[in-house]
Amino acid sequence: MIVNFPRRALIAGLLSSLLLPFAMNAQETKPPVAGPSLGVTGTVRHHPDFKAKTIAARNVDVWLPPDYEKNPKARYPVLYMHDGQNLFDPATSYGGVDWAIDEVMTRLIAEGKIRPAIVVGVWNSPKRFNEYMPKKAIPADSKIALGVPSNPHPDGPILSDDYLKFLVTELKPFIDKTYRTKTGRADTFVMGSSMGGLISAYAISEYPNVFGGAGCVSTHWPAGDGIVIEYLKKSLPDPKTHKIYFDFGTATLDALYEPFQKRMDDVMRQANYVEGKNWMTRKFEGAEHSERAWRQRVDIPLTFLLKR
Repeated sequence: MIVNFPRRALIAGLLSSLLLPFAMNAQETKPPVAGPSLGVTGTVRHHPDFKAKTIAARNVDVWLPPDYEKNPKARYPVLYMHDGQNLFDPATSYGGVDWAIDEVMTRLIAEGKIRPAIVVGVWNSPKRFNEYMPKKAIPADSKIALGVPSNPHPDGPILSDDYLKFLVTELKPFIDKTYRTKTGRADTFVMGSSMGGLISAYAISEYPNVFGGAGCVSTHWPAGDGIVIEYLKKSLPDPKTHKIYFDFGTATLDALYEPFQKRMDDVMRQANYVEGKNWMTRKFEGAEHSERAWRQRVDIPLTFLLKR
């Protein structure tokens, strides 16, 4: 069955994209719609308007590995990814370029470089910044500008604790019930870019018994002038049971990241993470802050998290 995902009016401007993604106003969870759509490789099941108790409803896409239907007894690791509309289909992705997660996963599985895995794409909401900014990193009396230059003081409360509670207590149980998953920490991962990198690092630190690995791509450390790094100094999970990936480019918004990432790398060493074993940081010369850049290197964090 072929489903054409609707094109969305996407907000122009790189900095404002951190704060103002498009909206989904949903009331109840609907049955999944089997993929793929145009531009999608393999099977994506679309759960529109997934209702949540603590945050606004949003779409959820579930990509299934190529052998999912052929092996009815097999169970699979699960990778949860933020900004889910940008992962599989250019028709829904910011700027019309997706991460090509479906194509890259298919290739890496065929090459035997990673374990076959399910990828869950959680679409963002108009409160993207509020949901992705780690709440416990912000001092109670903080007057630090949290956002980007176009909106240094985002409106409304920080909702990241509510967002993670939704992922862990509502969405994950649904995914584990609906699909044949491996449910343990060693088989559950989280990944995102920019603010999605911050919330991924926050997720593995707040729920170390749920997530065994995090992929933090072009992590937006400048939010709050690096206050999330200070939080992570005290909150990183046990390196014996967890792995974390970071990267950054050197162009556009990514040009701001290297000094912050070096600070974070020092934190990783102090926490006894070993680079190349349970931690990786990569620098990509000339890479900009965009889906186009991330799709060109997403095989690296996918292999790091899901390697056989």
